[in-house]
Amino acid sequence: MEGSNMTESSTIAERRFTRSDILLLTKARLSLLVIVTTIFGYLLAVKSTGSAIGWWGLIHTVIGSAFAAAAASVFNQLMEIDIDARMARTADRPLPAKKIQPAVAFIIGWIFAACGIVHLGVKVDPRASAFAATTLFIYMFIYTPMKRRSGFNTIIGAISGALPPLIGWTAAGGEILKVEPWFLFGLLFLWQLPHFVAINWMYRKEYEDAGFMMWSNGDESGSRTSFLGVFFSILLILLLMTPLLFTFVKTWAVIAMILASGVMFKYAVVFSKSRLRQDARRLFLYTLIFLPVALILSFLGWNSQN
Repeated sequence: MEGSNMTESSTIAERRFTRSDILLLTKARLSLLVIVTTIFGYLLAVKSTGSAIGWWGLIHTVIGSAFAAAAASVFNQLMEIDIDARMARTADRPLPAKKIQPAVAFIIGWIFAACGIVHLGVKVDPRASAFAATTLFIYMFIYTPMKRRSGFNTIIGAISGALPPLIGWTAAGGEILKVEPWFLFGLLFLWQLPHFVAINWMYRKEYEDAGFMMWSNGDESGSRTSFLGVFFSILLILLLMTPLLFTFVKTWAVIAMILASGVMFKYAVVFSKSRLRQDARRLFLYTLIFLPVALILSFLGWNSQN
Protein backbone atom coordinates (compact mmCIF):
# COMPACT_ATOMS: atom_id res chain seq x y z
CA MET A 1 0.00 0.00 0.00
CA GLU A 2 2.79 2.41 0.93
CA GLY A 3 4.59 1.77 -2.36
CA SER A 4 1.32 2.29 -4.21
CA ASN A 5 0.75 5.62 -2.45
CA MET A 6 4.27 6.78 -3.31
CA THR A 7 3.74 5.86 -6.97
CA GLU A 8 0.42 7.68 -7.00
CA SER A 9 1.98 10.80 -5.41
CA SER A 10 4.79 10.72 -7.97
CA THR A 11 2.30 10.47 -10.82
CA ILE A 12 0.32 13.42 -9.47
CA ALA A 13 3.53 15.49 -9.19
CA GLU A 14 4.42 14.63 -12.78
CA ARG A 15 0.97 15.69 -13.97
CA ARG A 16 1.34 19.04 -12.27
CA PHE A 17 4.39 19.85 -14.42
CA THR A 18 2.72 21.02 -17.63
CA ARG A 19 3.57 23.20 -20.62
CA SER A 20 1.55 26.02 -19.05
CA ASP A 21 3.85 25.81 -16.01
CA ILE A 22 6.88 26.36 -18.25
CA LEU A 23 5.12 29.30 -19.91
CA LEU A 24 4.45 30.80 -16.47
CA LEU A 25 8.00 30.12 -15.32
CA THR A 26 9.41 31.93 -18.35
CA LYS A 27 6.75 34.69 -18.23
CA ALA A 28 5.91 34.09 -21.88
CA ARG A 29 3.96 37.33 -22.27
CA LEU A 30 6.79 39.45 -20.90
CA SER A 31 9.28 37.52 -23.01
CA LEU A 32 7.11 38.25 -26.06
CA LEU A 33 7.42 41.98 -25.34
CA VAL A 34 11.22 41.61 -25.26
CA ILE A 35 11.16 39.78 -28.59
CA VAL A 36 8.86 42.34 -30.24
CA THR A 37 10.95 45.33 -29.16
CA THR A 38 14.13 43.51 -30.23
CA ILE A 39 12.60 42.94 -33.68
CA PHE A 40 11.69 46.63 -33.97
CA GLY A 41 15.26 47.58 -33.08
CA TYR A 42 16.53 45.23 -35.78
CA LEU A 43 14.11 46.48 -38.45
CA LEU A 44 14.75 50.15 -37.69
CA ALA A 45 18.51 49.63 -37.92
CA VAL A 46 18.00 48.01 -41.33
CA LYS A 47 15.71 50.84 -42.40
CA SER A 48 18.27 53.43 -41.27
CA THR A 49 20.84 52.08 -43.69
CA GLY A 50 18.36 51.33 -46.46
CA SER A 51 19.70 47.79 -46.78
CA ALA A 52 17.71 44.58 -47.26
CA ILE A 53 16.48 42.66 -44.22
CA GLY A 54 18.73 39.72 -43.36
CA TRP A 55 16.00 37.25 -42.48
CA TRP A 56 18.31 34.58 -41.09
CA GLY A 57 20.00 37.21 -38.97
CA LEU A 58 16.61 38.31 -37.65
CA ILE A 59 15.59 34.71 -36.91
CA HIS A 60 18.81 34.04 -34.98
CA THR A 61 18.32 37.33 -33.11
CA VAL A 62 14.81 36.29 -32.07
CA ILE A 63 16.02 32.85 -30.93
CA GLY A 64 18.83 34.28 -28.82
CA SER A 65 16.68 37.04 -27.34
CA ALA A 66 13.89 34.61 -26.50
CA PHE A 67 16.27 32.34 -24.57
CA ALA A 68 17.80 35.29 -22.70
CA ALA A 69 14.39 36.76 -21.79
CA ALA A 70 13.15 33.38 -20.58
CA ALA A 71 16.27 32.94 -18.45
CA ALA A 72 15.76 36.33 -16.79
CA SER A 73 12.19 35.40 -15.88
CA VAL A 74 13.22 32.02 -14.45
CA PHE A 75 15.94 33.49 -12.23
CA ASN A 76 13.64 36.32 -11.13
CA GLN A 77 11.07 33.82 -9.91
CA LEU A 78 13.72 31.68 -8.25
CA MET A 79 14.83 34.71 -6.23
CA GLU A 80 11.27 35.64 -5.25
CA ILE A 81 9.65 32.32 -4.34
CA ASP A 82 8.90 33.46 -0.78
CA ILE A 83 7.39 36.79 -1.87
CA ASP A 84 5.39 35.29 -4.74
CA ALA A 85 3.86 32.82 -2.28
CA ARG A 86 2.44 35.74 -0.24
CA MET A 87 0.73 37.50 -3.14
CA ALA A 88 -2.59 36.27 -4.53
CA ARG A 89 -1.68 37.27 -8.09
CA THR A 90 1.57 35.26 -8.06
CA ALA A 91 0.92 32.43 -5.59
CA ASP A 92 -0.10 30.05 -8.38
CA ARG A 93 3.23 30.41 -10.21
CA PRO A 94 5.00 27.05 -10.61
CA LEU A 95 7.69 27.61 -7.96
CA PRO A 96 5.59 28.88 -5.00
CA ALA A 97 2.88 26.36 -5.95
CA LYS A 98 5.58 23.62 -5.87
CA LYS A 99 4.76 22.44 -9.39
CA ILE A 100 8.41 22.79 -10.42
CA GLN A 101 11.32 22.17 -8.06
CA PRO A 102 13.77 25.09 -7.60
CA ALA A 103 16.72 22.89 -8.62
CA VAL A 104 14.99 22.06 -11.91
CA ALA A 105 14.18 25.73 -12.53
CA PHE A 106 17.80 26.67 -11.75
CA ILE A 107 19.08 24.26 -14.39
CA ILE A 108 16.51 25.48 -16.92
CA GLY A 109 17.50 29.10 -16.22
CA TRP A 110 21.22 28.49 -16.78
CA ILE A 111 20.61 26.48 -19.95
CA PHE A 112 18.40 29.25 -21.37
CA ALA A 113 20.89 31.97 -20.39
CA ALA A 114 23.83 30.15 -21.94
CA CYS A 115 21.90 29.32 -25.12
CA GLY A 116 20.72 32.92 -25.53
CA ILE A 117 24.02 34.71 -24.93
CA VAL A 118 26.16 32.21 -26.85
CA HIS A 119 23.72 32.02 -29.76
CA LEU A 120 23.70 35.80 -30.17
CA GLY A 121 27.49 35.97 -29.91
CA VAL A 122 28.16 33.19 -32.43
CA LYS A 123 25.30 33.56 -34.89
CA VAL A 124 24.53 37.29 -34.73
CA ASP A 125 26.90 39.92 -33.30
CA PRO A 126 29.06 40.07 -30.13
CA ARG A 127 27.57 43.47 -29.31
CA ALA A 128 24.06 42.01 -29.35
CA SER A 129 25.27 39.23 -27.06
CA ALA A 130 26.83 41.83 -24.73
CA PHE A 131 23.58 43.80 -24.51
CA ALA A 132 21.65 40.58 -23.78
CA ALA A 133 24.14 39.66 -21.04
CA THR A 134 23.88 43.18 -19.60
CA THR A 135 20.09 42.94 -19.57
CA LEU A 136 20.28 39.63 -17.72
CA PHE A 137 22.83 40.94 -15.22
CA ILE A 138 20.83 44.08 -14.37
CA TYR A 139 17.57 42.17 -14.09
CA MET A 140 18.95 39.35 -11.95
CA PHE A 141 21.59 40.95 -9.75
CA ILE A 142 20.48 44.58 -9.38
CA TYR A 143 16.75 44.95 -10.09
CA THR A 144 15.44 41.78 -8.41
CA PRO A 145 17.34 42.20 -5.09
CA MET A 146 16.62 45.94 -5.09
CA LYS A 147 12.86 45.29 -5.09
CA ARG A 148 13.19 44.44 -1.40
CA ARG A 149 15.25 47.53 -0.56
CA SER A 150 14.24 50.64 -2.51
CA GLY A 151 11.41 52.05 -4.59
CA PHE A 152 14.02 53.07 -7.14
CA ASN A 153 14.05 49.44 -8.26
CA THR A 154 11.49 50.59 -10.87
CA ILE A 155 14.13 52.79 -12.52
CA ILE A 156 16.61 49.92 -12.63
CA GLY A 157 13.97 47.55 -13.96
CA ALA A 158 13.07 50.08 -16.66
CA ILE A 159 16.73 50.24 -17.74
CA SER A 160 16.80 46.47 -18.13
CA GLY A 161 13.48 46.53 -19.99
CA ALA A 162 14.70 49.23 -22.38
CA LEU A 163 17.80 47.36 -23.60
CA PRO A 164 16.15 44.84 -26.01
CA PRO A 165 15.85 47.39 -28.90
CA LEU A 166 19.63 47.83 -28.63
CA ILE A 167 20.06 44.07 -28.95
CA GLY A 168 18.10 44.23 -32.20
CA TRP A 169 19.84 47.38 -33.41
CA THR A 170 23.35 45.95 -33.00
CA ALA A 171 22.25 42.55 -34.32
CA ALA A 172 21.40 44.26 -37.61
CA GLY A 173 24.82 45.93 -37.68
CA GLY A 174 23.60 49.34 -36.54
CA GLU A 175 26.05 51.83 -35.07
CA ILE A 176 25.50 52.26 -31.36
CA LEU A 177 27.07 55.72 -31.04
CA LYS A 178 24.15 57.42 -32.76
CA VAL A 179 21.02 59.17 -31.52
CA GLU A 180 18.55 56.71 -33.03
CA PRO A 181 19.19 53.59 -30.89
CA TRP A 182 19.21 55.66 -27.71
CA PHE A 183 15.92 57.26 -28.73
CA LEU A 184 14.49 53.73 -28.86
CA PHE A 185 16.03 53.01 -25.46
CA GLY A 186 14.49 56.20 -24.05
CA LEU A 187 11.08 55.40 -25.53
CA LEU A 188 11.01 51.99 -23.84
CA PHE A 189 12.47 53.35 -20.61
CA LEU A 190 10.01 56.22 -20.19
CA TRP A 191 7.02 54.19 -21.37
CA GLN A 192 7.59 51.68 -18.58
CA LEU A 193 7.52 54.25 -15.79
CA PRO A 194 3.87 55.46 -16.01
CA HIS A 195 2.99 51.82 -16.74
CA PHE A 196 4.57 50.60 -13.50
CA VAL A 197 3.37 53.60 -11.49
CA ALA A 198 -0.18 52.56 -12.33
CA ILE A 199 0.54 48.92 -11.39
CA ASN A 200 2.15 50.09 -8.12
CA TRP A 201 -1.03 51.86 -7.12
CA MET A 202 -3.39 49.11 -8.26
CA TYR A 203 -1.59 46.44 -6.21
CA ARG A 204 0.01 48.58 -3.51
CA LYS A 205 -1.44 46.59 -0.59
CA GLU A 206 -0.21 43.28 -2.01
CA TYR A 207 3.25 44.71 -2.67
CA GLU A 208 3.55 46.09 0.86
CA ASP A 209 2.29 42.89 2.49
CA ALA A 210 4.70 40.80 0.42
CA GLY A 211 7.70 42.95 1.38
CA PHE A 212 8.37 44.76 -1.89
CA MET A 213 9.64 48.34 -1.64
CA MET A 214 7.63 50.31 -4.19
CA TRP A 215 6.96 54.02 -4.76
CA SER A 216 3.41 53.53 -3.54
CA ASN A 217 4.52 52.14 -0.15
CA GLY A 218 3.34 54.41 2.66
CA ASP A 219 1.76 56.80 0.15
CA GLU A 220 -1.69 56.72 1.72
CA SER A 221 -2.98 59.78 -0.13
CA GLY A 222 -1.50 58.73 -3.47
CA SER A 223 0.05 62.17 -3.99
CA ARG A 224 3.59 60.87 -4.60
CA THR A 225 2.55 57.98 -6.83
CA SER A 226 0.18 60.03 -8.98
CA PHE A 227 2.71 62.87 -9.30
CA LEU A 228 5.25 60.40 -10.69
CA GLY A 229 2.73 59.26 -13.29
CA VAL A 230 2.34 62.84 -14.53
CA PHE A 231 6.06 63.60 -14.31
CA PHE A 232 7.14 60.59 -16.38
CA SER A 233 4.40 61.24 -18.93
CA ILE A 234 5.79 64.77 -19.45
CA LEU A 235 9.32 63.38 -19.88
CA LEU A 236 7.99 60.97 -22.50
CA ILE A 237 6.41 63.84 -24.46
CA LEU A 238 9.71 65.75 -24.35
CA LEU A 239 11.62 62.70 -25.58
CA LEU A 240 9.23 62.28 -28.51
CA MET A 241 10.10 65.80 -29.65
CA THR A 242 13.78 64.94 -30.18
CA PRO A 243 13.35 63.41 -33.68
CA LEU A 244 12.26 66.89 -34.84
CA LEU A 245 15.82 68.06 -34.10
CA PHE A 246 17.63 65.10 -35.65
CA THR A 247 15.16 64.31 -38.48
CA PHE A 248 15.39 60.53 -38.25
CA VAL A 249 11.59 60.26 -38.01
CA LYS A 250 9.20 62.03 -40.37
CA THR A 251 7.39 65.02 -38.90
CA TRP A 252 3.90 63.55 -39.29
CA ALA A 253 4.92 60.44 -37.31
CA VAL A 254 6.52 62.53 -34.56
CA ILE A 255 3.38 64.65 -34.23
CA ALA A 256 1.23 61.50 -34.08
CA MET A 257 3.43 60.02 -31.34
CA ILE A 258 3.32 63.27 -29.36
CA LEU A 259 -0.47 63.30 -29.60
CA ALA A 260 -0.60 59.67 -28.45
CA SER A 261 1.65 60.48 -25.48
CA GLY A 262 -0.57 63.48 -24.76
CA VAL A 263 -3.45 61.07 -24.19
CA MET A 264 -1.28 59.20 -21.69
CA PHE A 265 -0.56 62.52 -19.96
CA LYS A 266 -4.31 63.16 -19.79
CA TYR A 267 -4.94 59.80 -18.10
CA ALA A 268 -2.06 60.48 -15.69
CA VAL A 269 -3.56 63.87 -14.78
CA VAL A 270 -6.99 62.30 -14.19
CA PHE A 271 -5.36 59.74 -11.90
CA SER A 272 -3.42 62.46 -10.07
CA LYS A 273 -6.67 64.28 -9.30
CA SER A 274 -8.80 61.30 -8.27
CA ARG A 275 -6.13 58.86 -7.02
CA LEU A 276 -8.65 56.09 -7.56
CA ARG A 277 -7.73 52.54 -8.53
CA GLN A 278 -10.06 52.67 -11.53
CA ASP A 279 -8.21 55.70 -12.93
CA ALA A 280 -4.84 54.04 -12.31
CA ARG A 281 -6.20 51.06 -14.23
CA ARG A 282 -7.23 53.28 -17.14
CA LEU A 283 -3.71 54.72 -17.25
CA PHE A 284 -2.28 51.19 -17.14
CA LEU A 285 -4.52 49.96 -19.96
CA TYR A 286 -3.66 52.96 -22.12
CA THR A 287 0.06 52.31 -21.71
CA LEU A 288 -0.59 48.88 -23.25
CA ILE A 289 -2.13 50.60 -26.27
CA PHE A 290 0.46 53.35 -26.51
CA LEU A 291 3.58 51.20 -26.92
CA PRO A 292 2.55 49.28 -30.06
CA VAL A 293 1.14 52.51 -31.54
CA ALA A 294 4.42 54.36 -30.90
CA LEU A 295 6.52 51.51 -32.31
CA ILE A 296 4.41 51.24 -35.47
CA LEU A 297 4.46 55.01 -36.00
CA SER A 298 8.24 55.01 -35.50
CA PHE A 299 8.65 52.29 -38.09
CA LEU A 300 6.33 53.90 -40.64
CA GLY A 301 7.92 57.32 -40.24
CA TRP A 302 11.55 56.21 -39.89
CA ASN A 303 13.92 57.91 -42.36
CA SER A 304 16.70 56.13 -44.19
CA GLN A 305 20.05 57.85 -43.62
CA ASN A 306 21.31 56.94 -47.10
